[in-house]
Amino acid sequence: MGLFTFIKDAGAKVFGIGKTSTEKKAEAHAKEVAREAAEDRQAEKHLAEVISDLGLEVENLHIAINDDIATVTGLAANQTTKEKIVLVIGNSVGIAAVDDNMTVEIQEPEAIFHTVERGDSLSKIAKKVYGDAMKYPVIFEANKPMLTHPDRIYPGQVLRIPNLD
Repeated sequence: MGLFTFIKDAGAKVFGIGKTSTEKKAEAHAKEVAREAAEDRQAEKHLAEVISDLGLEVENLHIAINDDIATVTGLAANQTTKEKIVLVIGNSVGIAAVDDNMTVEIQEPEAIFHTVERGDSLSKIAKKVYGDAMKYPVIFEANKPMLTHPDRIYPGQVLRIPNLD
């Protein structure tokens, strides 16, 4: 007899059994997308809990994560709270960008954001931004409760730098 060759994906189409390699790939992709979506929903819920636990006042908070972009909506008590919420979300693993669609009850001047680089310290950042290294407590206080100690910052972290005008 010998070896007979066939088109392996044709059998499933003819007899209605099994799956083609294309169908298997599509099914695996669909499962992966569903798993990632479930992880995103879990992360959204966790971030909302963290924001609540930090005492950041926001009404109708909604966080939606799609791939590595988080979209946040709600009414924050003030500009400071709004910026802290953006930082909590943005400084989370897996989030590359935050689309801020929040509004605020009390308007305040916007802070600037600084991405910590290797070798940075709060005093070094204060010297650069304010011209006075001893103003580092201003930056520390502006980033509480996300920061728990002035010496515990890390490269890649984004910090609020309040406008002192």
